[in-house]
Amino acid sequence: MSGGSRLSRPLLLSVMICNGYECTAQIAGCQNGILIIIDRVYNSSCFYRTDVGSISTGFQGGGLYKINKNFELCVYRPLSRFLRGFRCGLLMPLMILLQFCRVVGADAGEPLRVAVSQSPLSLPFYVAEHQGYFSQEGLQLSIHNVIGGHRTMQQLLEGGADLATSSESVVMFNSFQRTDFRVLASFVSSDDDSKIVTRANSGINTPAGLVGKRIGTVMGGSSHYYVEMLLLMNGVDPKRVTLRNLQPEAMAEALRRGDVDAIAVWEPFAYKTLKSVPGARLLAGKGWYRMYFNLVVHQKHLGTRDGEIGKLLRALERAEKFINTQPQKAKGILLERLKLDNAFIDWMWPRYTYRLALDQALITTLEGEARWARQGGLVKGEKSPNYLDVIYSAPLETLNGKSVSIVR
Repeated sequence: MSGGSRLSRPLLLSVMICNGYECTAQIAGCQNGILIIIDRVYNSSCFYRTDVGSISTGFQGGGLYKINKNFELCVYRPLSRFLRGFRCGLLMPLMILLQFCRVVGADAGEPLRVAVSQSPLSLPFYVAEHQGYFSQEGLQLSIHNVIGGHRTMQQLLEGGADLATSSESVVMFNSFQRTDFRVLASFVSSDDDSKIVTRANSGINTPAGLVGKRIGTVMGGSSHYYVEMLLLMNGVDPKRVTLRNLQPEAMAEALRRGDVDAIAVWEPFAYKTLKSVPGARLLAGKGWYRMYFNLVVHQKHLGTRDGEIGKLLRALERAEKFINTQPQKAKGILLERLKLDNAFIDWMWPRYTYRLALDQALITTLEGEARWARQGGLVKGEKSPNYLDVIYSAPLETLNGKSVSIVR
């Protein structure tokens, strides 16, 4: 506002439902009864996706608006020009405002849809749901239980979910095709989640014994990266084996029938195969690859639903504290959720580290996997994405800045 003009009392226009974030914008000019808004914070014009949005109103000249914590639109006008502003009409802006708030209100009132992989990796979600942490944080969640992080990511990218849990390998493969998602945090890691299970009488006793064999795996998933890197580390060219793309729930039967000689798969499917396929054996090979399991969000929710995302992360943080301080109770929750036996729970328990974080090691792993995928012709692109651009750390930094160690 120029010339030190005296401000009138703000005109309060009650809105249906927005949220309590304050946002200030400059009213730039009037065209056909609708004013252009320049958002000071985001340096954008007209309608812009922010927490409350940039709302076109019907007042001429320079001025300010603000959404206050009572969910009201305050339009501040220099007194000498305020009355002249009605020439653009009040009815049109009110209609625009109400329509906008219907859209924002509907989004804010809708539960967050989270696609969660059915796995021991997802224990923090199971605990938070069982203990009521989500509801205690005031969150409305719609949890979709899905087999495999590749499928959760597919749901996210196809619009069936707002967030998804997935390994960094799935993130890497999709980063060569899409840029409309972000990693919010890793919530568990393991150096022994993916495993190779061989068929009886297959003659496979070492990684070198895989040469010439048929291996079932989920192409584009963490087990795909695991098996190829295991081969390379043991001096075997991955081209000397035949990889077959199988869904994890179909692998045990494929191994039983002899369709494949071995499978590379994550838990609990490796354990289930060992128990259900006579003569199935585990091929040793762990400790060299640490897999990170992550919470991924669609880009359209960045900035608009950060409050809910923060509550979700806080609930997961509480769940991980529960897991680490009350392991027996946490084991009971996992046992009930996955319908597996105590022997599996005890066997897998030391193999997972439940910790909400964004570590530099995640970036390093993504970069290494991207080089492997490019060199193997598994993705298209002359160079790898900048994985710093795939990270959205603001909500986790707000919750616990010490848990973010990524170097920018």
